[in-house]
Amino acid sequence: MDQDLVELHARMLRAWQLAILRFAITLDHTDRLGALAIASEMDRLGQKEHKEEFAFGFFRRTSAELCASVLQRDETADEILMQHIARIDDARMKRAFAAAVAIEQPQSPAVRRRSKPEIDLWKGLRPRGGVHG
Repeated sequence: MDQDLVELHARMLRAWQLAILRFAITLDHTDRLGALAIASEMDRLGQKEHKEEFAFGFFRRTSAELCASVLQRDETADEILMQHIARIDDARMKRAFAAAVAIEQPQSPAVRRRSKPEIDLWKGLRPRGGVHG
């Protein structure tokens, strides 16, 4: 796969994720149709690459599941949304989508603030001559 095709796929994936995020925020039917249109285009790209007899439909199927899960929340829907969040590589996109669908995400270790233990720099050192403490 050449570099131009890789970049095209990355841009299409980001556009699709943004479209799904937009729908999750607005719940607007037009935004849902936009996400499905991008998904269809991505599936067409997949058909060209795989040239298999069956139709490639991952993005259309996933988009339909995600949109339905956003609208009708239950345990199964939450599981589908969490799977989608886990697939998102971009940390900001991941946080934005999780917030849009009100799913609590565990903080990453880099974000967590540790409480600093009380440090006594002089503990264990012998006093110097002439200094009384």
